[in-house]
Amino acid sequence: MSDLLETTNTYLQTAVAPVAAEIDRLPEALKQAWRGLGKLGVLTLRVPPAPVTAETFALFTEQIARYSGALAFLQTQHQSAAGMLSLSDNSTLREQYLPEMKYGTVGVGIGFSHLRRSGKPMVTALEVEGGFKLNGTVPWVTGSGIFDQFILAASLPDGRAVFGMVPFRDTQEILGEISVGVNKSLCAMTATNTVTVTLTDWFLSSDRVVSIQPVGWIHENDLKKVLQPSFFALGCARAGLDIVERVFEQKQCAFIESALESLTEELGGCRGEILAAITDGNYSFSDQVKLRGRAIALAVKCAHAAVTVSSGAANLSDHPAERVYREALLFTVSGQTQALMQATLENFDNC
Repeated sequence: MSDLLETTNTYLQTAVAPVAAEIDRLPEALKQAWRGLGKLGVLTLRVPPAPVTAETFALFTEQIARYSGALAFLQTQHQSAAGMLSLSDNSTLREQYLPEMKYGTVGVGIGFSHLRRSGKPMVTALEVEGGFKLNGTVPWVTGSGIFDQFILAASLPDGRAVFGMVPFRDTQEILGEISVGVNKSLCAMTATNTVTVTLTDWFLSSDRVVSIQPVGWIHENDLKKVLQPSFFALGCARAGLDIVERVFEQKQCAFIESALESLTEELGGCRGEILAAITDGNYSFSDQVKLRGRAIALAVKCAHAAVTVSSGAANLSDHPAERVYREALLFTVSGQTQALMQATLENFDNC
């Protein structure tokens, strides 16, 4: 799969890196960058009949995050939706969406992080004739105005979760309503258009159901995929070191070179351990969480190094170091669990 990574890297260097600031804040620029990935046919990489390996997908994610955190996060939402569809028993949905999702001619997001929350379910599903009646608010859905549909999760009375395909736009019908909120004012990646979506008596017909998952599915899913998001952080770390390297080439300060070499070695070691854990399969959950916490700490450290060497210019909102530092903050809390929060805090002594 080296050709895949090389082709993607060429696109990122030529079409994404020069406009990374615009992609971060302008939805239309992000949409165009996402469509560029679609033209490469790389938006359903984990879908049979020829899914890439976990290692290749991890490196692919790191590549994109190196040049644009917003693009990396957006395309991963779409890739996750494609992965869920590929495992669905609903052959009609698979045949309708997956071929077009590969090339980005149809965009699909996800909305199920709320299942991690304890207490009263935020979105409920009641089984009715021909499907389910959905009510509640999905607090985080990325890609408004970019994606056409999204897969949401709603809790059934017995604790299971029904996943269904719904329109990602304001919709009013006789049997229900979908209301898309205003874009959240995020510290980074505002172009991803992350919103809340409220459903009022929305009828999800059986032919739009992707799957029904058992009680505790989200926690089992987190256990299986705890390491994959590490590559957002590793890509962010690489972006920080790219800035440090450029400054060193300009100023030729020995202490900048020393920091660059040290951090580059640390990044390589961290990436190597995480890739080993992904391919080995024998690492405990505790060890995997610690590795992800280490990647997060490294992203913050490298982003801070980029800010430091950039001096006062880093305080400008359109400076690359400022953007990368904000991305490090977002990747610190994205998909956070209590175990990951602890692992991240325990890395503070090493920063």
